[in-house]
Amino acid sequence: MKRNKMILLLVMIALAIVSCNEKPNQITDTNDYNQYLSVQGNESMDFAYKEIDFWQKKYDAAPNQKSYLGIIASKYATLFEYSGDIDNLYKTENLLTQLNESNNYSKVSNLRSLGRNYIAQHRFKEALALANKALTIGEGRKETQKLLFDVQMELGNYPEALLNLNAIKDMNDYDYLIRLAKWNDHKGDLNTAITFMEKARTIAEKEDNKVLKIWSYSNLGDFYGHAGRIQESYDSYLKTLELDPNYSYALKGIAWIVFSHERNTQEAKRIIEAIEVTHNTPDFYLLKAQIAQYEGNEKEFLENKNAYLSMLKSHDYGAMYNKYNALLFADEKATAAQALEIAKVEVDHRPTPDSYDLLAWAYLNVGEKAKALAIAQKHVVGKTFEPKVQYHLAMIYKSNNEVQKVETIKEELLGSLYELGPNLESKVNQL
Repeated sequence: MKRNKMILLLVMIALAIVSCNEKPNQITDTNDYNQYLSVQGNESMDFAYKEIDFWQKKYDAAPNQKSYLGIIASKYATLFEYSGDIDNLYKTENLLTQLNESNNYSKVSNLRSLGRNYIAQHRFKEALALANKALTIGEGRKETQKLLFDVQMELGNYPEALLNLNAIKDMNDYDYLIRLAKWNDHKGDLNTAITFMEKARTIAEKEDNKVLKIWSYSNLGDFYGHAGRIQESYDSYLKTLELDPNYSYALKGIAWIVFSHERNTQEAKRIIEAIEVTHNTPDFYLLKAQIAQYEGNEKEFLENKNAYLSMLKSHDYGAMYNKYNALLFADEKATAAQALEIAKVEVDHRPTPDSYDLLAWAYLNVGEKAKALAIAQKHVVGKTFEPKVQYHLAMIYKSNNEVQKVETIKEELLGSLYELGPNLESKVNQL
């Protein structure tokens, strides 16, 4: 009997040791996604190159056929989506500008295409001008109102965005549902946003529309992550990759799960470096810098930060990385004034609560805490629910000795640590 008790005790100790060594946060499995880290070729890009060659030859032979320019432009947009090469975005713009000039900016579909290109470049006011011109012409009104909703949201013109959203209301329409999801996310109602995105996904699946399914799965991956539903987030990213093995955005989502949830920095870096081979954009250097910072590796942090800045210098990204730059420069006293100037430009480009948050945060970091508080109270509080913005608010309140407000925000932030990332966890705990 004593021997049996001893065996049982040893088994229990062994199980306790095993359970201590297990990773309770482990969700990902390299066997699920390894195949997507070294995909040979890209069918979508290969097809785009062939189409460009074919239609360019047709256009060269018949330069009066301006409609060919729109087809070529759409293929360069595909190349930009997969490669991240900014030159492809500008080639798209150039062709669409030629196309619009050829018909004196009178065809709404061409106006909308150029408007979407401007949105990708963060030229929101110019996009709005084109969308309004298309609406005045009147043809294809609902499609134009979808574009207007998108650009009004980017500009922080929320009452106008809602008017356009209501104008296209149709609970059986995919485009309406994804915008309704975005609207609810903006209001801070993430659960409702997810419900509508799931309805959109169902429509995409019923129609067996590959493009819409990819878009639905990848966006649900984001939404589930924000809601702390990490397993569902991971599964959605894997579904995206099953449909399109070259879809780097989904791999980036998995890299974030590995880093922020599982705290496996080496594996996160391995995924990111695999993505960079085919999709090289500046934000990946910032993500690697973030990982290095968490590891306490100052050398790697600076290398990646400098690589990011170097890439911005060697390529013209316009205003596309203003937000990243403002946040990066605000973190150090030597560059905080620079962050303030960028934030002012960003508020002028897109006066959203998020942009005003950048401005308030920049003022706090140059020592003007009262000004930071005034801007935050007027333009940010209650108008956006992004965790990083809430963290900035808490820091602004703390600097202005409004301690009671800090505690309320801190409780919310503790539930958003996955989205905020490991580097902010200790800062949130210190609030």
